[in-house]
Amino acid sequence: MATTEVILREKIGNLGAEADVVSVKAGFARNFLIPEGKAYEATSANLKHLESLKGQRVKREAEEFSVAQEVAAKIKKLKLDFTLESGQGGKAFGSITSIDIHKELTEKGITIDRHAIQLDGPIKTSGKKDIEIKLHSEVTAKLKINVKVDGDDEAAK
Repeated sequence: MATTEVILREKIGNLGAEADVVSVKAGFARNFLIPEGKAYEATSANLKHLESLKGQRVKREAEEFSVAQEVAAKIKKLKLDFTLESGQGGKAFGSITSIDIHKELTEKGITIDRHAIQLDGPIKTSGKKDIEIKLHSEVTAKLKINVKVDGDDEAAK
């Protein structure tokens, strides 16, 4: 398959960030990246323009990093409480998922990507948990949550 080199104008997932020179299939560059304004062809004239793109990239990455640190500081101060419903005999049913955590954070005024919440699986047991939230490639925050079972406390034990 024929490949070509392009200079990215913006960050594209699984491909690279702006000012990266990447090798892609010719059809992808010709039919999507270049017409959508997401990339330049890697010609000698465009390679000279690369320095200004690198400057924009450094500025954007510094801005994203500082925003991620601010959000991480807010998250570390929070402690969220969740309640699972109980059925007959006090057994808990239902679970706490990343969607529930995302909804609570949004209600508290913290906007993050739902996929940044690192859960191994839904939380189905009561107790205190530390949830890791990956806000940036270099910034992670620990969110403390407390899960209770609705009803009698002794039935939850």
